[in-house]
Amino acid sequence: MKDYFVKLYQYNQWANERVLGGLENQKVEDEKILTLMSHVISALFIWLSRIEGKSPEAYPLWKQYTLAELLKMNKEITERWLKFVNDNDSFNRELVYNNYVGDPYKNNVEQIMIHLVNHSTYHRAQVALLLRQKGFEPINTDFITYDRVITGQWKD
Repeated sequence: MKDYFVKLYQYNQWANERVLGGLENQKVEDEKILTLMSHVISALFIWLSRIEGKSPEAYPLWKQYTLAELLKMNKEITERWLKFVNDNDSFNRELVYNNYVGDPYKNNVEQIMIHLVNHSTYHRAQVALLLRQKGFEPINTDFITYDRVITGQWKD
């Protein structure tokens, strides 16, 4: 299971970096797009803090960050997630927590970890749609593309 999560979180970093790099290259400064990517990365911080039993991160869930901040945050949170994965032998445990509005929940950590990458994919798809609607080129972040890149099969 550990190898699966390492690959999943490395993919998530790659996909986030591709989108952020694409925004930078195309000089996209759209507020909604930046807010969606800020939300994706903030959620990674917030969930890891919950899972580790730490105080909530100082990254509001819907604050807009700059591209430079997002690139730095994405690198930092991926390093922290990969350390968490490598330092733990099992993720099959229940987590009791309060969500960002204070409602109590209990979920399995493995399911939360899978949810987070799916959550990121969901919002990156929203970004892709907004980019297309605004006349920009969406960025390919398909997992199969990532797999082809890391195995040397991708021809750009």
